[in-house]
Amino acid sequence: MVWHITKDVEEFLDAAGGFLRARPVENTVLLTVAENKRLRGLDPHSAEARGVDGYGAEAAVFGWREGGDAAFLRTPPRAALISAMPPEAAAELAGVLADRGLPGVDGPDAAVAAFAAEWHRLTGASGQVRRRHRLYRLDSLAPPTPPARGSARRATARDRDLLIDWMTTFSRDIGEDAIEAEDFVDDKLAHSGVLLWEVDGRPVSMASETRAQAGMVRIQAVYTPAEHRSHGYAGAVTTALSRAALDAGAAHVVLFTDLANPTSNALYQRLGYVPLEDRSMVEFNA
Repeated sequence: MVWHITKDVEEFLDAAGGFLRARPVENTVLLTVAENKRLRGLDPHSAEARGVDGYGAEAAVFGWREGGDAAFLRTPPRAALISAMPPEAAAELAGVLADRGLPGVDGPDAAVAAFAAEWHRLTGASGQVRRRHRLYRLDSLAPPTPPARGSARRATARDRDLLIDWMTTFSRDIGEDAIEAEDFVDDKLAHSGVLLWEVDGRPVSMASETRAQAGMVRIQAVYTPAEHRSHGYAGAVTTALSRAALDAGAAHVVLFTDLANPTSNALYQRLGYVPLEDRSMVEFNA
């Protein structure tokens, strides 16, 4: 099968959009990043596009396999993000990208393993697993008991400085140095995509969400500052945002966890999220 590579997000979505939207849960990141890039291209100065191009200075690269069973994208300097795909498709993609240079690859375990093996054969670069994460989908929401003190509210522009500070700390804590906190926050504020949990009028926790795509919303950046932890605020704000997404019409609410964090994995399962698949981010070493 032939792989097609482009820097044109419209061309990519015309060709691969059907594949991505047919399985919006499994393709959650590919779909939301591509749609955000498309939105930015339509009108980079619009309020809706504000912040969504915070993926690095270089142009994004997109690709799909003829036959419609695989896709990938890369927003430099990040690793290539690949969909679930047959092992032979992953090996073919490694061959297509071998002369472009990659810092790594991220995606479902089996596809990443096949890609990394072929990458090593072609380039001599070995792969090291930097992070493993698990995709969850909400089944039946189960609010925590007893409920945490406080209440939820949507963040607004007046919360921007606080959110940037929290996102900077959050990204450092999880080792995501490439996250641009200001761009991330501006993107979320542009579509009212951040929920704050407050106690006595003071924000103590946050959670954010992606724009809805193909009936799917992804919960992101659930963060509680260290001084406010162990009070149930993360569970409370995640529950509130999950409920809001469902009330707004989402058919699928999903999130990722770091498999090295047993606390978050246990929390989301208590809230009604069920595990779907595990993923790896592999870094290549020369």
